[in-house]
Amino acid sequence: MVRVDEGVVTALEERAKRIRRHVVESIFHAGSGHPGGSLSAADALTALFFHVMRHDPAKPDMPGRDHFVLSKGHAAPALYAVLAESGYFPVEDLVTLRKIDSHLQGHPDRLKTPGVEASTGSLGQGLSIACGIAAALKIDGDGGHVFTLMGDGELEEGQIWEAALFASHYGLDNLIGIVDRNRLQIDGCTEDIMCIEPLPAKWKAFLWDVIEVDGHDMRALVSALVRARDHADVPTIIVANTVKGKGVSFMENSLNFHGKAPNRTEFERAMEELA
Repeated sequence: MVRVDEGVVTALEERAKRIRRHVVESIFHAGSGHPGGSLSAADALTALFFHVMRHDPAKPDMPGRDHFVLSKGHAAPALYAVLAESGYFPVEDLVTLRKIDSHLQGHPDRLKTPGVEASTGSLGQGLSIACGIAAALKIDGDGGHVFTLMGDGELEEGQIWEAALFASHYGLDNLIGIVDRNRLQIDGCTEDIMCIEPLPAKWKAFLWDVIEVDGHDMRALVSALVRARDHADVPTIIVANTVKGKGVSFMENSLNFHGKAPNRTEFERAMEELA
């Protein structure tokens, strides 16, 4: 395991809590959105944007930077929160989520939102986009890496596995996939809708390096992401075992909050829990 300084872990954990507050607040003000999958992904996104990825909001197109594709585009509130906290746009913009004339759409739009690398929302497409970017970087001799975050329900899409074949065949070792394995999708438990286990073994069969971690253990996440970034020869997948709605007790493991905004009472309770 890659050693991670205790102070770094503590700072990232505090940052992740702030990201969760932004998620809940922005969805509350929008009156719609997807809190469950945004909250489960908050730790991974925090580790990426505030410790692992090479990026600079002052130089968003700098050569050699790392790239990020949010394949599970409905988790846009979490992506917007880390982009705002990184400095791509004002934090105050977050409460304009899904509002008329806002640059924060319900799903990421690269033509509207600073820091968004790919427009996503239709599930199953993000890994293909990430493969294209990674292949182009290889051809150009650019040293950047490409990270993409997928939902576990999304892995039921066949295009994911076509892209997985492409990535290993062309040796895209600059590509790192993350699966937000919270085990719930809009219609129920992933294993009831379409069983995807044994998940690590499937990715190994597609010739990817596989790392399985607790997706809410910041030290383990950072260690896994750094190891994946430094890995050579084959792409890497990180299976991050998470809890849907993590951090808000009444949202955790609840299908009700897959795509539902909290009411005022729920909002106030959630913000108290995340204080």
